[in-house]
Amino acid sequence: MQTAVQEPETPSFDVLADRVLAHAPLDRAAAVQVLRAPDGELPALLHAAFRVREHYHGRRVKICQIRNARSGLCPEDCSYCSQSAISDAAIPRYRLDSVEELLAGARRAVASGAARYCMVTSGRGPSAPDVARFTTTARAIKAEFPHLELCVSLGIMDEPQAHELKAAGIGWVNHNLNTSRRHHPEICTTHSYEDRVNTVRAVQRAGLHTCCGGIIGMGETDDDIIDLAFALRELRVDSLPLNFLIPIDGTPFAERRELDPGTCLRALCLMRLTNPEAEIRVAGGRELNLGWFQALALYPANSIFVDGYLTTPGQAASAAHQMIADMGFEIEALQSE
Repeated sequence: MQTAVQEPETPSFDVLADRVLAHAPLDRAAAVQVLRAPDGELPALLHAAFRVREHYHGRRVKICQIRNARSGLCPEDCSYCSQSAISDAAIPRYRLDSVEELLAGARRAVASGAARYCMVTSGRGPSAPDVARFTTTARAIKAEFPHLELCVSLGIMDEPQAHELKAAGIGWVNHNLNTSRRHHPEICTTHSYEDRVNTVRAVQRAGLHTCCGGIIGMGETDDDIIDLAFALRELRVDSLPLNFLIPIDGTPFAERRELDPGTCLRALCLMRLTNPEAEIRVAGGRELNLGWFQALALYPANSIFVDGYLTTPGQAASAAHQMIADMGFEIEALQSE
């Protein structure tokens, strides 16, 4: 009589959280388990992710505010972006903000409860005058708000540029991988995935903190999302924003509607379990794609944007404050450095 071979038991999500908290990296089979969790198991998955989030970040929520410091006028062909060269989206187009305008943005960020202020420019990468504008701005902001975290997102840059930014008081540089190495050519052809990785590494060599994440909902597979999560883990990013595609009229991805709240929450849980110590930020598209469920994103994530994104609106700061309080979390105040 032949004995039936018993299939190995799939670990519970609490077991996965135990392993992560014991510093055992999540493997690919477990990552697939997370992304394909049935709807009925989503509460258990969120609880497991929350255990890891609470261990490293408590119940604090960091509020961030973003400023589009130069809009449109970009030569790149990123298919998701309303500011790209191939976009016909009806957006404002203007050149780089003045120091005074950027400083005013910092004041609004602080008034909104933000602990981090991120200044973003369209374009392939910063020119020398761009870097000079942001170093001057950073010094002005730090003179008024010495504990406000400053982040810039300026495109592809090298290590000397990153050193200049750090010397002026900028602490973080955002440069997302966006998707997996395999899927990258499907969303952009004017720069490579490796260009993005090289920028992140240059920032790290300069001693700056990295803000690096991705976008889901662009036709990627589960394997692509897992590859992205693992690549971010390999890079040991400090801050990980996860965006959810906003289909914008006038862009090649205007008709894409691939996401639902469960998919978004599973992806956030994967990012938390693969990058347990990182600051996980619910970024662009949370309002559209999570809807009434966006408050649940605070279980895996410990940071959010308020008052809109680059060319799209977002949740008002007052509503975000109320959501955080209603969920039993607390806003992270400006910290001394």
